Amino acid sequence: MYRNKFFACFLTLAALVVLIPSLAFAQSDKVKTSMVALQAATGKLGAAKVQGNDLYFGTTKASNDIVDSVVKAQGGSASIFVKSGDQYLRVATTLKKEDGSSAVGTTMDSKNPALAKLNNGESYYGDAPVLGKTYDTGYEPIKDASGVIGALYVGYQK
Repeated sequence: MYRNKFFACFLTLAALVVLIPSLAFAQSDKVKTSMVALQAATGKLGAAKVQGNDLYFGTTKASNDIVDSVVKAQGGSASIFVKSGDQYLRVATTLKKEDGSSAVGTTMDSKNPALAKLNNGESYYGDAPVLGKTYDTGYEPIKDASGVIGALYVGYQK
């Protein structure tokens, strides 16, 4: 009897060791798939440019319609940031603040590890703080001839 319980516990533990990393991998795949979808949605609108304080893709101003469509199809959350000095300002997002209002107009957390990567024109994929919660995230810089002008974000809360 003890041998059967030991064997059952061993199998359960072995399954967890196999499944937990695959669940994390599945989450990571979702981030990458969502980012490809967001890049495709913005890319089909045209080249990115900043006019005043606004970010445009072709002649279309960045809006919640773009991120909403990606999240509706992929799940998670999505944002579009415009670079403003040393900050990245959300100009479109599916994220909500604690009071339930839209997080449009909020900035990227200064402790976000994506910040340094984006400023260097590089992508970031991994855990990051988003409005006080930890997310599995993907960030891609938005560039024009002058350099980094914004960022795309997708994420899934942990």
